Amino acid sequence: MAHYIIKRLLLVVFVMFGVSLLIFTLLYFTPGDPARTILGDDANEEQIAKLREDLGLNDPFWKRYASYVSGVLQGNFGVSYVTGRPVANSIVSRYPTTMRLALLSTLVAVLIALPLGTLSAVYQNSFIDNATRIIALLGVSMPQFWQAILFILLFTLQWGLLPASGSYGPEYWILPSFTIGIHMASTILRITRASMLEVLQQDYILMSKANGTKERLIILRHALKNAMIPIFTIIGLRFGSVLGGSVVAESIFALPGMGKLIVDSIKSRDYPVIQGCILLISISYCLINLVVDILYMYLNPRIREEIGR
Repeated sequence: MAHYIIKRLLLVVFVMFGVSLLIFTLLYFTPGDPARTILGDDANEEQIAKLREDLGLNDPFWKRYASYVSGVLQGNFGVSYVTGRPVANSIVSRYPTTMRLALLSTLVAVLIALPLGTLSAVYQNSFIDNATRIIALLGVSMPQFWQAILFILLFTLQWGLLPASGSYGPEYWILPSFTIGIHMASTILRITRASMLEVLQQDYILMSKANGTKERLIILRHALKNAMIPIFTIIGLRFGSVLGGSVVAESIFALPGMGKLIVDSIKSRDYPVIQGCILLISISYCLINLVVDILYMYLNPRIREEIGR
């Protein structure tokens, strides 16, 4: 177990190296001049040249990348071109907001998807099943920005029940969490239904029914537990995608999170902030996948035995 976790953590190091090289290369060849963007159109060529020299933008690619990696290994992600603040400070102030939004959205998705997906599989081809599949299809098809605007029109402007922007209390998180959570739930619901249908056809489930075991116990104690492996996979993947893809919700609901920080940094060509944010999101994604794999071992003893060999 410990050997497996150490091996996976070492793989995370190689992944982070690849991610840092990729994002640094893409930003290096991106058209545009950060110095000109920072100083504005009124700056002359001498001012722009001086700022490029101060920021190290005139150095060759390998030197800039080596300097960046050396700083990251020491916990220094650089300094923002725009604000002059350390990138780490900007990330630390924004990361909790995105993580909270991801956790709340995942909670909403799981509370919606697991019961509906289970009911859909148990009552296959019934009215409940058909209605659930339609709900899942609508959730997948509905763009998040349109859903967010619709929520604001209904719950804020029309009914005045919930605030539309900010993060000043629990009520401010309801609309953004449901905006992302409903979209997540659609995918998880479909995977839950498919996984449950497969498990319910297994011989041990049919034998339990033949022995007179209560259907509720069969579903909760046997079927759902064995169906959770692919469900945990999709939950982990979707959770990771929210960390890097919550731009729409954070922008519409004015949440000061990582997604909005990345968008603002791209507009201003603040390369150190972009690199730091993507690197942290990649680390989070890898660690989430590691947690999911560890859960596999507890859910399925066969996987634990194979890893222990």
